Amino acid sequence: MVLTPLDWAFIAAYFVCSASLGLWLSKRGGRSVTDFFLGGRQLPWWLAGTSMVATTFAADTPLAVAGIVARNGIAGNWIWWSAATGSVLTVFFFARLWRRAGILTDVEFAELRYTGRPAALLRGFRALYLGILINCVVMGWVNLAMAKILSVTLGWDTLTAVLISLAITGVYSAVGGLWGVVAADFFQFTLAMMGTIALAWFALRVPEVGGLEGLARALDPQALSFLPSFEAMDIAGAVAGLPLGAFLAYVGVQWWSSWYPGQEPGGGGYIAQRMMSAKNERHAFFATLWFTIAHYCVRPWPWIIVGLVSMVLYPTITDKEAGYVMVIRDHLPQGWRGLLLGAFFAAYMSTISTQLNWGTSYIVNDFYRRFVRTGRDERHYVLVSRVTTLALMVASAVVTFYLESIRQAWEFVLESGAGIGLVLILRWYWWRVNAWSEISAMVAAAVGYAAVKLTMDVTFPATLLLVVAWTTAWWLVVTFLTPPEPDAQLARFYTLTRPGGPGWTRIAALAGEPPPESLAPLFVKWVAGTALVYAVLLGMGALLFGGPVAALPYAAVAGGAAWLIARD
Repeated sequence: MVLTPLDWAFIAAYFVCSASLGLWLSKRGGRSVTDFFLGGRQLPWWLAGTSMVATTFAADTPLAVAGIVARNGIAGNWIWWSAATGSVLTVFFFARLWRRAGILTDVEFAELRYTGRPAALLRGFRALYLGILINCVVMGWVNLAMAKILSVTLGWDTLTAVLISLAITGVYSAVGGLWGVVAADFFQFTLAMMGTIALAWFALRVPEVGGLEGLARALDPQALSFLPSFEAMDIAGAVAGLPLGAFLAYVGVQWWSSWYPGQEPGGGGYIAQRMMSAKNERHAFFATLWFTIAHYCVRPWPWIIVGLVSMVLYPTITDKEAGYVMVIRDHLPQGWRGLLLGAFFAAYMSTISTQLNWGTSYIVNDFYRRFVRTGRDERHYVLVSRVTTLALMVASAVVTFYLESIRQAWEFVLESGAGIGLVLILRWYWWRVNAWSEISAMVAAAVGYAAVKLTMDVTFPATLLLVVAWTTAWWLVVTFLTPPEPDAQLARFYTLTRPGGPGWTRIAALAGEPPPESLAPLFVKWVAGTALVYAVLLGMGALLFGGPVAALPYAAVAGGAAWLIARD
């Protein structure tokens, strides 16, 4: 793909703006580790929520979604649409609790909720496991996606693409801290959405496509269905139907059972980081609500449209994810190419900057500061944080060269953490969960994943179901075979965070606190919120491919759900 001086001007302007934001906010991030990792707990809801959704909008996501659509039609997206149920659960059940906890990272939660050596072991292990291993895998697949984009569009080799993409991101993440990250996220998300919408518009104008009407005529109707047929099919000679077992695993099990960045059951990771950085509990709630709506309802349809277009234009390509980039290369006019490449750099950098800041918070706050060098001043820990950020950047570049596909990395993270999700949810609402519950869940998930992969001839999502059953059984058995946390510790935790529900009735009485509030209203809002998200998501698809009349039932459901939520 040939870029004109105008294209390069757009790209250069983007990099200058992103780097300038990080440098401008460097003083805000350098005063303390709370400023560096949580922005001083002063983020407004719209900035914290947009930063969440910008992080989940990485360079890999449009390519991965386009690949899913080319293989399984629109319905293939249930592999990640199913997580909306868990995201809405976080909005109503966990957003306020995370802000109320007053901790720096979600890993620090281990020693807020539990006591003794098991709590310390859990905190230290999770800090290194999530902050280094899993974090580098996540950044590796994002690097891989950006390298693929630059390889197809500019002909760059993987090493050059990764090094150039990481360089500026690492610098402004290390200098600006969370304020630099979230300010850049807002700018980057706006640019990324503009670019992907523009690409979808130009893709539909290709003569071979002929707009949405022509696209619908060129494809098998099942490719445009929101629900899978559960039968084998051949769309444009390339797409297989989504098996019934896979669909049921996605919507019935995956959303509550598996740890996945940005979709952790009960919140966690950088989602918890943004909730804890909000001004107060109300801002934490609205930040998470905005993130959920933007993540599932606003972003995906431009990606899906380009994925469908790639099925018509490139029906025989084997790398379905590359079809998205080929549309950029072949059908964008001059000027727009530079803007879209800038948009992809924006999507890439918003994710990498958050992963670097979030992973560093674990390594510095929950390992180095807790176990290696305690009692040093804030300047020391900020300096270590900046050095660690750059070291993580280098480690993620190395991991990139060991990954073969984006989907492969997605499935690894989902499967290796299968079964952990339920204990992450119940630790907030059931006093009997202890540190050994979490430790045994993590060990059982890793052992179960290895055993299934090495001894059985099964594939995802069957592997997910097996590991979930194994892990859940193990951590429940371990919970009842080990003593609960001391009553004094449980009372302190309850007094601070005040979770509702019958799981804390005994502890509330022990602490001399009023009985826990009923969870029934939250369950009603959870159901209504889930209905709202899915109605808006599918209603937008119905509007695109069926017109206003087809979208009316979805609009009615969304309106009713919004009214039910807004009553409080």
